[in-house]
Amino acid sequence: MFRKFVLIKFIIFYILFFYSLTGFAENSIKATRVWPASDYTRVTIESLLPILNDQMMLKNPERIVVDLKNIVLNDALKELSYKVKGIDPNIKKIRVAQFNPKVTRIVIDLKTSARVKIFSLNPIKKYNYRLVIDVYPKEQDEITNLLKQLEKKSSDKEVVEPNDKKLIIVAIDAGHGGEDPGAIGAKGTKEKIVNLQISKRLKKLIDKEPSMKAVLIRTGDYYIPLGKRVSKARKIKADIFISIHADAFKKRKVRGSSVFALSEKGATSAFAKFIAGNENEADLIGGVSIDDKEPILARTLLDLSQSVTINDSLKLGKNVLTEIKSVNRLHKKRVEQAGFAVLKAPDIPSILIETAFISNRKEEMNLRSKYFQKKLSLGILKGIKKYIRGNSSMAFYIKNE
Repeated sequence: MFRKFVLIKFIIFYILFFYSLTGFAENSIKATRVWPASDYTRVTIESLLPILNDQMMLKNPERIVVDLKNIVLNDALKELSYKVKGIDPNIKKIRVAQFNPKVTRIVIDLKTSARVKIFSLNPIKKYNYRLVIDVYPKEQDEITNLLKQLEKKSSDKEVVEPNDKKLIIVAIDAGHGGEDPGAIGAKGTKEKIVNLQISKRLKKLIDKEPSMKAVLIRTGDYYIPLGKRVSKARKIKADIFISIHADAFKKRKVRGSSVFALSEKGATSAFAKFIAGNENEADLIGGVSIDDKEPILARTLLDLSQSVTINDSLKLGKNVLTEIKSVNRLHKKRVEQAGFAVLKAPDIPSILIETAFISNRKEEMNLRSKYFQKKLSLGILKGIKKYIRGNSSMAFYIKNE
């Protein structure tokens, strides 16, 4: 009797174990997203488990074929066909169908020949496993669009003495974007959106200055790896790099603006370390292929030129901090330092501005306000100009007011 009971118990356990394995083995698509940009278009397929897949490039017409193994066509996948709009610069359309009972096929029709990168991402924060398909126009240099931003004003405006000198170029980096929303406020305000809004307002103000030109590193809702942001600023020979962000903290009463520069020796405070950790995590959330890592970010030692640049960054940060304190209260009254990956250009004074705490209800409202955005942008511009006037190598570019 006892043996029979043990046998029955073992059979029940085996059946339950088998079904649990079967359940876990079933994969399904939870969501699909398309992020169009001038540099590249990203297609993201989010799934419960990692997706086994095969890919091939076909010509006449140009298209990408991706076979998702052990995936059954569902509503999330069907929606992918409707997410490509006519304005996408790289993709003409996407077709999805059940190729056979065990394979769902995705066909991406391209507008021109392209370089394609397909890679997988592990779960992080709100995301499950993700399969990422990046489509880069083959004929287009990734920096072409940024250089175009410089051409118009360079040809239309005369530059202040000395003759034939270039404009002072300010690279403006709107933090986060695309898959990475950044911090999210209680009313659903996404940091990536307000970062871009403020960046665009700042660009307009800078472009009105006779001797200055602003270039947006990110012009729309898509993600750029941190290292790429640095390399873009260097390729356009930016004189100043400004990264725009918005803070978040678990205590909603915390508020105020902050300015950060790079540190050679670690964070100047626990707060700076916390913020740097959050911002550096962006590549994991936004989604970066292993081979996208920039050599500049892999260095373990910073050279002498970096030390000089950090000193200039601190001067720039101090001037900006002085000006924005009339717009919003300061969370920290001095420029903080930490190991921000996006500030690691060895030859460009670079600062990261945490404009306000999006986790604070009042400051979330401010961040949504055009009036606040304009005032803050003007404060940042005043700080930049104040820094330029105090910099002997730049001072002659700017007219006295």
